[in-house]
Amino acid sequence: MAKRMSGSDRRAQVLAVAAKEFAQHGLHGASTDEIAREAGITQAYVFRIFGTKKALFLELVRAAFDRLVDGMRDAVGESDGLDALSAMGRQYYDLLADETGLLLQLQGFAACGDPDVRDAVRGCFARLWDTADSGTGLEPVTVKTFLAYGMLLNVGAALDVEHVDADWADGIRTLIRPGLFRHITAETNR
Repeated sequence: MAKRMSGSDRRAQVLAVAAKEFAQHGLHGASTDEIAREAGITQAYVFRIFGTKKALFLELVRAAFDRLVDGMRDAVGESDGLDALSAMGRQYYDLLADETGLLLQLQGFAACGDPDVRDAVRGCFARLWDTADSGTGLEPVTVKTFLAYGMLLNVGAALDVEHVDADWADGIRTLIRPGLFRHITAETNR
C-alpha cells in the first residue's frame, strides 16, 4: 500500500525514482512498472500523473538541461567575454558530478531517433547555446569550441575517466585553462 502523500510530493518522488531509471536504461529500456514499484504506487498512477512514458522521460531530460543551463547562466554574474566563459566552464565541472543529470542528457541525445525527443532535445541544446552565446558575447566559433569541449567532458564523465589509469583518460581529465579559447576567433578560423 502506497504511503499517503500530497500530489506534489508524490510527483516529486516519482520524478526522483524515474530519473534514476531513465538515466540507467534510457527511454526504451526504462520500465514504468519498476518506477511504480520503487515509488510504491501503481503503474496506472504513473500514467495518470505524466500521461505517457515519453512525456515523463522528456520532463526529466528537460529538467537535466535546465539545471545545466541555469547553473552556467548563474555562474556568469556580471562578467562577459572569456571571463564569463571561464566561469561557465568552472560551473560545468561542478555540474558533471550530478551523474543522473549527465546521463539523462546523454540518454536524451541517444533517443533522438524519435522526432518528439529530437525536437525537445534540440530546444534544450538551443537554450544551452544561447546561454553560452549571450552570456559571453563571444563569436560563434568560440562558443562552438567551448560546447565541443563540454561534450567531451560529458563523455569522460559518463566513462568515469577519473578512475581510468591510461594516457587517453589523462588527456580527457586535463583542465581547460581560461586562455585556451583566446585564439579561437572567426578571424583565426577562416
